[in-house]
Amino acid sequence: MPDTDALPKPMPKRADFGADFLWGCATSSYQIEGAVHEDGRGESIWDRFCATPGHIRDGSSGAVACDHYHRWPQDLDLARSLGVNAYRFSVAWPRIQASGRGKPNAKGLDFYSRLVDGLLERGIQPWATLYHWDLPQALQDAGGWAQRDTVEAFVEYSDLVTRHLGDRVKHWITHNEPWCTAFLGHFEGHHAPGIKSWKTAIQVVHHLLLSHGQAIPVVRRNSAGAQVGITLSLHPIVPASGSAADAAAALRHDGSRNRWFLDPLHGRGYPADVLALLGTNPPTVVPGDLDTIATATDFLGVNYYFPEVVADAPGAGDIATRVVERPGVERTAFGWEVSPQGLVTLLQRIHRDYAPPRLYITENGSTFDDVVQPDGSIRDLQRCSYLARHIEACREAVASGVPLKGYFAWSLLDNFEWAEGYLRRFGITHVDYATQQRTLKASGQWYAQFLHG
Repeated sequence: MPDTDALPKPMPKRADFGADFLWGCATSSYQIEGAVHEDGRGESIWDRFCATPGHIRDGSSGAVACDHYHRWPQDLDLARSLGVNAYRFSVAWPRIQASGRGKPNAKGLDFYSRLVDGLLERGIQPWATLYHWDLPQALQDAGGWAQRDTVEAFVEYSDLVTRHLGDRVKHWITHNEPWCTAFLGHFEGHHAPGIKSWKTAIQVVHHLLLSHGQAIPVVRRNSAGAQVGITLSLHPIVPASGSAADAAAALRHDGSRNRWFLDPLHGRGYPADVLALLGTNPPTVVPGDLDTIATATDFLGVNYYFPEVVADAPGAGDIATRVVERPGVERTAFGWEVSPQGLVTLLQRIHRDYAPPRLYITENGSTFDDVVQPDGSIRDLQRCSYLARHIEACREAVASGVPLKGYFAWSLLDNFEWAEGYLRRFGITHVDYATQQRTLKASGQWYAQFLHG
């Protein structure tokens, strides 16, 4: 097991990257905002999901979370103190349209307007994600992302938000991690809305990607000169052994995990090898849909956490694969393998195979079992090492010719970690949920030192 307390040598330096390289932190609305019943916000699928016993490990919800809705000036001051020049946040759809359709909620729009103004006043570039999983429950009651009508609703919502903020926000992400929305939410059922249907999950992917493509021209119309993209959760896929069966399994798994999203977004349609495996479960695709999905973007956002090691698993569903754990490797408290080199491999593969004009790491971070010391400090040296080594991986990727233009650490704050509730902490800032006190961890101090370097 490597010494996870040891920082890499030589240490990465901010000067190793171009002057125009963006350095930021990322958050999402349901995970930090709280105030779920205030100022006209409607119910989201996560409000309903959390209210059902057994869904969240500690029985909690995002009803209060980090109370960011009321404490955002303090949080933006914290971000500024780190030295970041960009901040990624998401807009809560139920705050803009309580039922997902119709007239916008002025108080919801005003909140994000104040947030954007606050970022600009602090010299921080706002990066807005339109959808980070909090679908209005009313739309779910009508079928949610499994229904094509939700595509139209998303485009209307995107129009409302970008008309209101597009004069100041010039970097837009349509969707965060559509794989998670589709498969964790509609196949495995571990995330909202808690559906377990492979066929539904496949159709949800199509509607998410279609809504992305339809929203792009709307965003560009309302936000002159804006850069628009999408963020995918991507993984380097490694065969569990040298056997032909495991190599074929890795290819199949890459098809459903990575290429099922990357291929249509880059004009190749859905991968034929995966379609052949789906049998009677292919998505319903209307003529013209694939052209819309392939609408050119300005960048691709990559959320990277870990590689996946894959073995052949005959009879295990349409793809017939299983993810296995390599023994003796470093892992986070989530059990995720720590592999900075995997990030290099992934970025080089995306650049080689798809050539997006720009790449951004829109999330990268780790959860460890943080301990608050008697003096109140949090010496999360493992997270310091994780950050430093993944930033060094970014430097290596850039040096190899990858057009990587920015890095957003996940996350600015400890927060509500979906089905894990508050049991997992990803923040570089510790949050005492009882008092809402923020304390910069050693990792946050390291990131600030790096950024001010």
